[in-house]
Amino acid sequence: MTALAQRLTALDEVLAIGSGRLDPVAIAAAERVAGKATDRLRLGEDHTVVALAGATGSGKSSLFNALAGADLSQVGLRRPTTGTAHAAVWGSDAAVPLLDWLDVRRRHLVTGDPDLAGLVLLDLPDVDSIQRAHRVEASRLADRVDLLVWVLDPQKYADAALHEDFLVPLAGHAGVMLVVLNQVDRLPPPAREACLADLRELLSAEGLGEVPVTSASARTGEGLGNLRSALARRVSAHRSAVRRLEADLGVVAASLGDVCGPKPAGIPKSSREALTAALADAAGADVVASAVSASHRLRARRATGWPFTRWLGRFRLDPAARLRLRSAPSELIRTSLPGPSPVQRSRVDSALRELSGRAAEGLPDPWPAAVRSASLSSREFLPDLLDRAVAGAELGVGRRPRWWGAVRVVQALFAAAAVAGLLWLVVLFGLAWLKLPDPPLPRVGVLPLPTLLLGAGLLAGLLLALLSRFFAGIGARRLAAKARRRIRERVRTVADEHVAAPIERELTAYADLCAAIARL
Repeated sequence: MTALAQRLTALDEVLAIGSGRLDPVAIAAAERVAGKATDRLRLGEDHTVVALAGATGSGKSSLFNALAGADLSQVGLRRPTTGTAHAAVWGSDAAVPLLDWLDVRRRHLVTGDPDLAGLVLLDLPDVDSIQRAHRVEASRLADRVDLLVWVLDPQKYADAALHEDFLVPLAGHAGVMLVVLNQVDRLPPPAREACLADLRELLSAEGLGEVPVTSASARTGEGLGNLRSALARRVSAHRSAVRRLEADLGVVAASLGDVCGPKPAGIPKSSREALTAALADAAGADVVASAVSASHRLRARRATGWPFTRWLGRFRLDPAARLRLRSAPSELIRTSLPGPSPVQRSRVDSALRELSGRAAEGLPDPWPAAVRSASLSSREFLPDLLDRAVAGAELGVGRRPRWWGAVRVVQALFAAAAVAGLLWLVVLFGLAWLKLPDPPLPRVGVLPLPTLLLGAGLLAGLLLALLSRFFAGIGARRLAAKARRRIRERVRTVADEHVAAPIERELTAYADLCAAIARL
C-alpha cells in the first residue's frame, strides 16, 4: 500500500470515528478531501492540472495566452473580463474525463511542445471579482487543481486582502504552489529585484517561504522560459496530483490537531466504586437487605417458634413478599421497591459527573462533553435497570435452614408433652370434682408426672423458641449482608455496562481518532 493510500485509509477512519463527535464543519471539509481524492485518483496521474489564479489586473489571461502561444483567453482593454475558466491541454484530448470532472467547458488543444505534454492549464476567474459567481468558480477550481500558480503584479503584490483571504489560508499547500510576479517589464531592474525580495520576505512571514517565486512578463516574454521549465518539471514528474492530495490531508490533520491531547487515564477505581455505591443506594439495597432479614426472622419464627403462639405470625405480611422479592429471581418480574428519592437521584448525578470528569480529565474539546454525554446515555433507564438488577439477584429469600425442621419436630414433642400433661391434670381435676377415688399418680422426685409434663413442655418450648430466635437473628444478618453484596455486584454490572462501557468506548474512539489523525 502506498503512503498516500495509507493516509487515505487513515482519513476514512477519522471520518468514521469523528462523524457525530467533531465539529461538523471540519468533518465536512475532511469528507470533501476524501471525495476529491477518490475522484482524482480514479482519473489517473497522466495529466497535471495547473491553474493560474490571481486578482483583478494581474495579467493572468495574458500569461495564459503567452504560455499557450495563442490568444485563447480574452484580455480586457479597460478591465479584466475572465468570468469562465478556460483550459489549454497540451498533447492530446485524453484529458476529457478530467476536464468533465473539473466542469471546465472551454477547452483548447495545444500541440508542438512535447515537454509540456500532459499539462492542463486553467485560466481562472479573478479571485477578487465583483461578481460573486466568478469568485465561487475560482474557489471551486482552486480546490481541485494539482498545482496553483499565483499571478501577482507589481502594484498589488502585497495587497493585504489578497494575502489574508487567499494566500495565508493555503500555507499548508506551499509544496503545490508557485508565485509569479508578472508585468515586471514595467519596473527598472533595481526596483524589480527589490520587489521580488520584498515579496519573498512577505511570503516567508506568512509560512509560504518554500513557495518558488519567479518573475515574468507576458508582454515581452521575459521569464516565460523559466516558468515553462518549472511547469515541465512538475508535469514530467507525474507527482503533482499526489502532492496536492497529500497537502490536503496535511491541512485536514492540522485542522483536527486541536482535538487530540494527552492519553486518557481511564476511569479511576475510586470513581467506579463511588458510582456503584450511589446506584446501590438508589436501587434500595439497604431496604432489600432489611426486608430479607425481617423475612428470614418471620419465617424462622413460623417454623421454630412456640407452637402455641407462632400461628400469630401468619397474620403478618412477609416483608420480602410485600416488596415482591422472590425465591426464584427473574429480571422479567419487577419488584415493588419505591423509586429513588430526590436525594438518591442527586447522589447518582453527582457520582456520574465525578466519574465522567475524572475519565475525561485533561482531554481537549469536544471530548469532555462527549464523555459526559456517554455517561448519561442510559440515565433515563437506570431506575428500571436497577430494579431488574434487584429482581434478578439471588437473595436467599426462600432458603430454609435444615435445623428449622429439627427444631420444629422437637417443638412438636414439647408441645405434645405439655398438652398431655394438661389433659392429665384436667382428668385428675374432674375426678376430684366428682369425688371419685384418685388413680395412682406417678411422680418424678416430688413433682407429679402430669405437672412435670406440662411445665417442662411449656418451659422447654419457650426456651427453644428464644434460642431459635437468637440463631435466626444471626442467620438473618448474614443473609442480609449476602443480599446486599449480591445486589451491589449486580448494580456494579449495570454501572459497567451502561455507564462505564459507553465512556470507555468514547475514550477508545478518542485514542483511535488521534492515532488516525497522526497517520494523515
